[in-house]
Amino acid sequence: MNDCPAHPAPDGGAAPAPELFTWEFATDPYPAYAWLREHSPVHRTTLPSGVEAWLVTRYGDARQALADSRLSKDPAHHAGPANAKGKTGIPGERKAELTTHLLNIDPPDHTRLRRLVAKAFTPRRVAAFAPRVQELADRLIDGFADRGHADLIHDFAFPLPIYAICDLLGVPREDQDDFRDWAGMMIRHGGGPRGGVARSVKKMRGYLAELIHRKRENPGDDLISDLIRASDHGEHLTENEAAAMAFILLFAGFETTVNLIGNGVYALLCDPEERERLQRSLAAGESELLATGVEELLRYDGPVELATWRYATVPLTLGGQDIAAGDPVLVVLAAADRDPERFPDPDRLDLARSDNQHLGYGHGIHYCLGAPLARLEGRTALATLLQRLPDLRLAVEPGDLRRRGGLIMRGLRTLPVEFGTGRPPGEGDTLSTL
Repeated sequence: MNDCPAHPAPDGGAAPAPELFTWEFATDPYPAYAWLREHSPVHRTTLPSGVEAWLVTRYGDARQALADSRLSKDPAHHAGPANAKGKTGIPGERKAELTTHLLNIDPPDHTRLRRLVAKAFTPRRVAAFAPRVQELADRLIDGFADRGHADLIHDFAFPLPIYAICDLLGVPREDQDDFRDWAGMMIRHGGGPRGGVARSVKKMRGYLAELIHRKRENPGDDLISDLIRASDHGEHLTENEAAAMAFILLFAGFETTVNLIGNGVYALLCDPEERERLQRSLAAGESELLATGVEELLRYDGPVELATWRYATVPLTLGGQDIAAGDPVLVVLAAADRDPERFPDPDRLDLARSDNQHLGYGHGIHYCLGAPLARLEGRTALATLLQRLPDLRLAVEPGDLRRRGGLIMRGLRTLPVEFGTGRPPGEGDTLSTL
């Protein structure tokens, strides 16, 4: 039985058009998305920033849009006024000169940069990193297990991926708390006033530029050093490209995982039957349900609500709707992944769902490069929490939880939980997540 609010389907068109971007909408957008899929699947709206954009909500249209070369990632194609152009993208990136990254460029530059980065961001490197992720998960739980209560966002879901991505990039341990502070500012205020966010991004960019300069002189066994060494037909990343790439790997590599862990744990706490099903599977040493379960959590209440910005380069038709050149288009991944035309019984959490080609990490040439690392962290976090704290439960009513502001990401501000006193993992106690 699910203890949290249900997500009802539209009632045959009798319900009025939903109000978007309210606090109520942020808490549970799925009824509004069901209405849009039914009545206005490619929907023109004014965003909270004042920018007008199209929302794409059906799975088929979303998948098409994500792979459509006529929809550019380059903000230069935005036909809006100059002040509107500054309201798209990642807060603070323009002031810090960090726009030349994979989320903002098209082929052939995108092809070149992605090929260079892919040489450093290999499956071998991710697989070799699994013991460090497990170590981080256990150390963080050790920090609060004896208290009997915790805020799983602040104490676990947030620090795990930030320390992991810092280790992977090659940020020295003594500097990682600075990154945690800067990243915290970006997460807390990403949808609000941008002054503090811009300052944090600028500090992060300055640090990365200095770190890249040091690693050019003394490279190590880390991702930034590999980015510097990576070459393709004699081409290397420029220092500015390397700084922008390190920034986007850091930004995209931690916030999506914070939300995957936070949203995933919350969904499991709201569905005791599915949580107990997963715990039994883990106790039996089985890994299949954990793997399919993480995919289902990505579909059911994923970390990214809307895909990052796209701009029509020519007039085009999408989902029967004419879109003018220069118009911004936002693909609503959260709506597409609840489309009943693609996913039977889409509002039900089913950890064993096998036919699950969700769009949680995108589709096409901009598919998330860090998805393997995020999946590894998600599997490790969930398995370790459920095994070490088997009686984990919400410490507040579901209605008391609040979502963070922001347009692109979907995550909780806090996740207060209670549990019996934990125990350190014994030999063979933690299931391998590979």
